[in-house]
Amino acid sequence: MGDLFEGEHRAVLVDLVRTQTRDGLRLDGIYLEPIGPPQVPVGGMVFIHGTGGSFYTSSLFDDLAERLRRSGCGVLRVNTRGHDGISTALTSQGGRRLGAAYEIVDDCRHDLAAWTEWLRQRVGGPVGLLGHSLGAVKAVYALAHEPSLRVGALVAVSPPRLSYSWFCQSPEGPEFLRTYAEAQRLVEAGQPTALMEVSLPLPSVVTAAGYVEKYGPEERYNYLRFLGEVPCPVLVTFGEVEVSTNMAFRGAPEAAAAVPRRGGTLAVVTIPGGDHFYTTTRDEIAAAIDHWLRSLNVAARSSP
Repeated sequence: MGDLFEGEHRAVLVDLVRTQTRDGLRLDGIYLEPIGPPQVPVGGMVFIHGTGGSFYTSSLFDDLAERLRRSGCGVLRVNTRGHDGISTALTSQGGRRLGAAYEIVDDCRHDLAAWTEWLRQRVGGPVGLLGHSLGAVKAVYALAHEPSLRVGALVAVSPPRLSYSWFCQSPEGPEFLRTYAEAQRLVEAGQPTALMEVSLPLPSVVTAAGYVEKYGPEERYNYLRFLGEVPCPVLVTFGEVEVSTNMAFRGAPEAAAAVPRRGGTLAVVTIPGGDHFYTTTRDEIAAAIDHWLRSLNVAARSSP
């Protein structure tokens, strides 16, 4: 039996669902059934929110989900352990403080493994991932480091380039370095969980240790370093406005397109007039994703 979910434009019937990760964390989400005949190569897509987001807050996901469902693709909108700014997670050992401020990005592997398997069992066939912002970075990271995920397609919508070296050489470099130095100082002073309100590379609230781990010189989450390892076809999208205004996206379309591939095909699309949330270009981003997914079907039928 479904539940009514209030999207930005209308109420839709959904299934409230949950899963448990292999490290014992309970996560919640919603599943929306397809409403058209199958026209894309995956039976369902896992939608992964960005920093501080959730399965219930993205109007961008409302629009993308509607388009995919009409193409015969089920949509699973999920929470990762980084949902909302600060949240209390339910674990097998009791409550745990998490949310975007406290998460370790590497742990996304556990979240996406659980959700991907849930969706595969629900649709009984190939599934894909669609992530926005940090959710896109998480999707690329998880697929590059977890070959067992076995997805048929990845759509990375506006992944920020989490690169210490790139930030340092950017015009905003001095401000970034001041923020990073303050985070390091707090960690060295024995205050790793001290919360910082930061503006670079994107506005957020994060612990000092989290800032050092996410944006440090090791560049652990610079997706350009492991994008080529993703074994399935990949579409990466950017908005023209974010590329021209934010250091985390400046030069990213060219850099992503130049990544050597060891797995499936890679397409990079920049949406004219698009900002980070594609506020005025929802039809364009939805059409680009739908067209790319359908092209995978055509390529599969034409291959020997």
